Amino acid sequence: MSILKKLAGETLSYGFSTILGRSLNFLLVFVHTQAFLPAELGINVKLYGYMAIANILYTYGMETAYFRYAKEAPEKYYNLILSAIIATSGFFTLILFAFSDPIMAFLGYSEKGIFLKWLALILAIDAITAIPFAKLRLENKIKTFVKAKIASIVLNVGLNLIFLMLLKPMHEQGFGPPFLQNLYHPEIGAGYIFLANLVGNACLFYWLKAAFKAYRWTWDWVEMKSLWIYAYPIMFMSLAAMFNLMFDRLLLEEFLPSGFYPGRSSQDALGIYGNCYKLSVFMSLAIQAFKYAAEPLFLGRTSADNTRKNLALVTHWFVIVCSVLWVGVSVNLFWIKELFLRKAIYWEGISIVPVLLLANLFLGVYYTQSVWFKKTNKTYMGSFITLIGLALTITGNILFIPIYGYMACAWSFLFSSFVMMILCYLGGQKYDPTPYRMGAGFVYILVGIGCIWVGPYLAKSLQWNAFLMENVGLMFLLAYIAMKEFSWKKGRPQMIEK
Repeated sequence: MSILKKLAGETLSYGFSTILGRSLNFLLVFVHTQAFLPAELGINVKLYGYMAIANILYTYGMETAYFRYAKEAPEKYYNLILSAIIATSGFFTLILFAFSDPIMAFLGYSEKGIFLKWLALILAIDAITAIPFAKLRLENKIKTFVKAKIASIVLNVGLNLIFLMLLKPMHEQGFGPPFLQNLYHPEIGAGYIFLANLVGNACLFYWLKAAFKAYRWTWDWVEMKSLWIYAYPIMFMSLAAMFNLMFDRLLLEEFLPSGFYPGRSSQDALGIYGNCYKLSVFMSLAIQAFKYAAEPLFLGRTSADNTRKNLALVTHWFVIVCSVLWVGVSVNLFWIKELFLRKAIYWEGISIVPVLLLANLFLGVYYTQSVWFKKTNKTYMGSFITLIGLALTITGNILFIPIYGYMACAWSFLFSSFVMMILCYLGGQKYDPTPYRMGAGFVYILVGIGCIWVGPYLAKSLQWNAFLMENVGLMFLLAYIAMKEFSWKKGRPQMIEK
């Protein structure tokens, strides 16, 4: 029980910044879908897809390597790894700057080379600040971590509001002072999203100035070789995982037949899918907050809490909490879509959201179980598992997008995440056996499916209060958890030990 309280406290601390930050960031879905049509946002969906993959190349597994080795000599490995990241980030960014125009022309966006330069700077900042952020997590300096993350996101969101909700309408409708009207340039359009992101990221250097002040340039080829041997499988695993997450958006526009959705272009379909996909952020932020707290605990620290039994307990409650999120969001999409997706055209893809939420749940369980191959230095096993997942995603998208459209993207991701979770579990039981409660977890998934189905059925059948009827399933799930996981003695709940 103590480990749950401890991890829950740290997860909530990290989660505060993650949830608040993502909630503010999530407002951008409202802003972007209000300001632009799906086809106009296609460039952002595509470039951010490539950017997510490039971000892994910029850090190449060194963040995980830092957690693994820093407990032996914190200062030494902080300086060495950050030096390597600075050197490689500078090199990669110069390459992208030099070839920005031909790369963008190849992607079908001629005369938009400036966008790639902005993205290259964002990538460099993300990579260089990743190690100071990891240092804060390892040293449990949560307040500084939270302040930096929130400040960056608030600035990003604020600039989006200024560019797209103030200056854009002033320019298009001709009201307000002329100098403000002229600050908005229509040829940049959705590129203002990248510019706001860049400025928001740049402010991180201010908040991390103490970590950079403590940094000293260090280089050791022998140590770097050891770090690389540990990290490169993590990089390939992360690349495969990110391809798994992003490949659907990269393939949808290419393999969707012309006229598949009546009156909609492939760019429209990509914009609809990409922005509906953002509603799965509710699950992603829970997973991210959990990873921030759990990774240093189970990977970086040597303590009495770092046991297989505790990992199994934490994973069990991770499944429970994420099941509540999955059901809660899925049964409330009837009003969530209207609140965040401001144009009705985006609602056409809302049916993908419950599928993507469940896929992310499975992916989250995979992340919790992946501790075994990081602890045992068998990181190549993670690469192997993730490559299988990537192959399933690519195959599913290529085969079924022409038949089922963007629903094929969602279901392929779900199947891939499920297979990865099972393979990771089987590998862990062989090399580092952990008493996971897989049976109980699958019961919660089955109960969740029933809960998601029953709400809309009752709402249509009984014609009562829509909100109450849609949420019947969620209330049943909460009651089931209370009955299954707690004993009620003297009117107070006590967790059942298993």
